Amino acid sequence: MAESDGQERTEQPTEQRLRQAREKGQIPRSKELGTAAVLLSAAAALLMLGDALGEALSMVFEQSFRLERAAIFDPATMMPALAEAIGGLMWPLLGMFAVVLVAALVGNSLLGGFNFSTQAMMPKFSRLSPVNGLKRMFGVQALVELLKSIAKVVFIATIAIWLLWSQFDHILRLSGETLNLAMKDALELLLWMGLALCLALLPIVAIDVPFQVWNHTRQLKMTLQEVKDEYKNTEGKPEVKSRIRRLQQEMANRRMMAEVPTADVVVVNPTHFSVALRYDKDKPGAAPVVVAKGLDEVALKIREVAREYQVPVISSPALARAVYFSTKLDREIPDGLFVAVAQILAYVFQLNAWRKGQGNKPVPLKDDLPIPDEYRV
Repeated sequence: MAESDGQERTEQPTEQRLRQAREKGQIPRSKELGTAAVLLSAAAALLMLGDALGEALSMVFEQSFRLERAAIFDPATMMPALAEAIGGLMWPLLGMFAVVLVAALVGNSLLGGFNFSTQAMMPKFSRLSPVNGLKRMFGVQALVELLKSIAKVVFIATIAIWLLWSQFDHILRLSGETLNLAMKDALELLLWMGLALCLALLPIVAIDVPFQVWNHTRQLKMTLQEVKDEYKNTEGKPEVKSRIRRLQQEMANRRMMAEVPTADVVVVNPTHFSVALRYDKDKPGAAPVVVAKGLDEVALKIREVAREYQVPVISSPALARAVYFSTKLDREIPDGLFVAVAQILAYVFQLNAWRKGQGNKPVPLKDDLPIPDEYRV
């Protein structure tokens, strides 16, 4: 289908296009599927409740024909008789109606699912336009629906005529049977003939359902430009996205810097890396956690905050790089770095105790901490 700008609708509808169409009430629906579900459920209900319905009808006929002439003109007699007749037929009929109602709801929602759209309920003045009405009446879609209807009528009529012809002798024999037997036999015959006609709808449903899905997708197809415009509107312009990412990064950095004063030590590569670690000694089985880390300017800012709040800053280039690349923010360090970090923390705790006059001055850390080769960067 050509557009005014010369582009064709060659692209499959996107998820957003399908969602917007659903919000407007534009979903694939098959009338044939709903009709077949209702008719087949009615036939099944008759199959289950046919005996009870036949007995109720027989009772109503018998009671009606036994009424005397005087009782027919007596309201005091007729009202109880009417109530008894209605009561006898009510339960079989209510059972049938319940089955048909459920089938109608389920059958019409099998294709497209259940959908409630307020936009579809809103009045549209375009529907009142005679020109648009004529287009709908004499358009391609109307022609397709007309041909489908003619084909359905011819097909179902052919099946119905064949069924009547094949059961013609059986139908004639009903007149020679007793009332009870004739009613039961007639109901059984109607049931199986009705079931056969309902089953004849299944080939129509098998053709109509894929057609409705294909037609719905065809109507929602998009041009390449529409896909690009939708992506741009959804994802945003590159400069806007860049600014959003920058603001998000700044907010994350501010939250991270607020955690630096709670750290026990900051391990640094003097020029590029800084990693702030916190260890909860009172928590059994706890491991050191990375509360802040950064490169270059962020690393410098972490060191400045650490010195401001008197958090020890230890230079260990290999360990700083290993923790930075192996551990995410707010996560525990890997097992392979426990020994090296433990030596750092032990040195810091001894240093803090010595500064408080509670111990000897710790031995300076070795330059080569035990860092496994797989963590060295």
